[in-house]
Amino acid sequence: MPPSVEGAGVALAYVERGEGPPVLLVHDLASDAETLAPQAQALSDVARVIAYDRRGYGSSGAPEPYGGTTVQEQAEDAAALLRELDAAPAVICGEGFGALVALDLMTRHAGLVRGAVLADPPLLALVPEATEALAAERERIHAAVRERGNEAGVEAWLGGRVGAAALQRARASHRAFYADYAGLASWPATRRALRALAHPVVVLTGPSTPVPVVSAADRLAELLPAARRATDGDLQAAARSLLP
Repeated sequence: MPPSVEGAGVALAYVERGEGPPVLLVHDLASDAETLAPQAQALSDVARVIAYDRRGYGSSGAPEPYGGTTVQEQAEDAAALLRELDAAPAVICGEGFGALVALDLMTRHAGLVRGAVLADPPLLALVPEATEALAAERERIHAAVRERGNEAGVEAWLGGRVGAAALQRARASHRAFYADYAGLASWPATRRALRALAHPVVVLTGPSTPVPVVSAADRLAELLPAARRATDGDLQAAARSLLP
């Protein structure tokens, strides 16, 4: 079992690699710290890299019953982890939902953050035209759940993007997936608040990023005053660019 620390009321399992300035990896829906192990290993030659299972995933705990979460709750977990491990200020690398966690940390816990990589940020409130794509995605998930159960809904959302082992872990953490999915729209982002975030940021997408998320990333990068836009999907290079 990996070591754990107390988050905002739950035990959070984490893995550390390397020495140097701290980097915190925050995973997406239907993911975990193990999924980010290649990125963690690649960065460990220049940084102290911490990857953790968000609540409900992997070896981390969750409330009972666990039916919902918010970006703010997830950020409180991350803040507690950084403080407990004396790992601030850190470069926060957030993928998907994790990018929202990074944004909330910058907003409410600015002193814990050196800079951030926001990979595939699902801030679809900035993309009104994404409504149709979101509706189709929800219908795919609901249809899979109706036909084959909750675990199939997670598989439908992943759409073949991960290997067998990662898929098995994601299916096992289906409660956390649905809590996250419901919480995607919980962060009250405003353009004024985003313009006030002064941390250095890389807004990152890659060749396989869905079109609505690319649009959200473009608009987010325009609002953040110290943002750089990158489209090569290289999280390690983006993180290295923010290290001292």
